[in-house]
Amino acid sequence: MDATTMREAVRERYADLANRVQSGKGCCGESACGDPISGELYDPEQAQQVPAAAVLASLGCGNPTALAALQPGETVLDLGSGGGIDVLLSARRVAPGGRAYGLDMTDEMLALARENQRQAGVDNVEFLKGEMEHIPLPAASVDVVISNCVINLATDKRAVLAEAFRVLRPGGRFAVSDVVVRGAVAPEIRRSVELWVGCVAGALEEQEYAALLAATGFTDVSIEPTRVYRAADARQFLEAEGVDADRIAPEVDGHFMSAFIRARKPD
Repeated sequence: MDATTMREAVRERYADLANRVQSGKGCCGESACGDPISGELYDPEQAQQVPAAAVLASLGCGNPTALAALQPGETVLDLGSGGGIDVLLSARRVAPGGRAYGLDMTDEMLALARENQRQAGVDNVEFLKGEMEHIPLPAASVDVVISNCVINLATDKRAVLAEAFRVLRPGGRFAVSDVVVRGAVAPEIRRSVELWVGCVAGALEEQEYAALLAATGFTDVSIEPTRVYRAADARQFLEAEGVDADRIAPEVDGHFMSAFIRARKPD
């Protein structure tokens, strides 16, 4: 697929999820997506801080708000904010005096997120429409950039990282959850597993991700696996795709994972 087709596929996927949530259903029925990708990412205390629709609309692969060490007074930006769960949780962490922005390109998700904000009664939040490759904020305007399994969907990841670098203040932090690939995987197997994970545009290889962050100007780059995916986890999906899960297990197990990716913009 070309970039335009990929972007439209992503938009349609998230618009469909927003519409399902509005009708009381998440991506997998009346709960958020199950393991091993989007399940059990938020503890009950966190889930109680936001409307149920925000949890239902989550297609994340991690919990960047729990790992980003947000502090009161900071400004945080969530790239691909969806139904707003990470924005709303972040807004509480940076209060008092801080602010949380959510950026999304899907009208249906933005409408859902703003309704979730209204229900949560959180006022230090603003949801913006736009694409990650063209963030509608001034340079050096945020302290922390977070994201939850969305950068892997971007067709131009170099542009996304460059924009994140631009909007961060000197000393600002890049702290995202994302899907990464470790080592070489046969293209046809990678495609099947990425379809299962939901990576329409393809996840970056671990070392490639680190190198791209460094080339953008970031320092102190680290990639910490948080959940490793196994062929057995995807057995039902892979077999429906005509793939023998047992046969490809050696190429899948330990090669696909959620990870927490940290980096810093130099002072």
